[in-house]
Amino acid sequence: MLNLLRKSGVRKELGRSLEHQIIARARAPRFFSGFRVPDTMDGRFDMVTLHAWLVLVRLQAAGDSQAAQALTDALFVGFDEALREQGVSDMGMGRRMKAMANAFYGRLAAYGAAATDEEMAEALARNVWRGAVVDDHARALAAYVQSARKALAASPPQAPDFGPLP
Repeated sequence: MLNLLRKSGVRKELGRSLEHQIIARARAPRFFSGFRVPDTMDGRFDMVTLHAWLVLVRLQAAGDSQAAQALTDALFVGFDEALREQGVSDMGMGRRMKAMANAFYGRLAAYGAAATDEEMAEALARNVWRGAVVDDHARALAAYVQSARKALAASPPQAPDFGPLP
């Protein structure tokens, strides 16, 4: 029984560590100034989701489903805490978390289905800029995604390195 609890604690710590690394990169001012991602709750959610997708793809490629689940769990705990800090009551929490989960998994599916840079730019324009036409910002962010995927592939799965910011 104690081994199970110890493993659970290690798994949670790994999830939190990955979450912190993702949030640190997702909050880089370059995304909000250079790429013109809206500096709103939605824009920040989109950057966290994009970087979470990148790390989840890397963890899945490494066959580390437990780390992927730990990361997902940590992210949703973080989403829950963020909503509570904004004053969302317990009565509205279930509905809000369901909407966030639908948005999160919808974005993961859209990014995963993008086979080309142009398709990735379209998925980003649709999600990050809420249906805007594909422009230079969406194409630049799509190029960043490809660059980050290459950097992540060369880094250890549980210590993600997104590479340099463009």
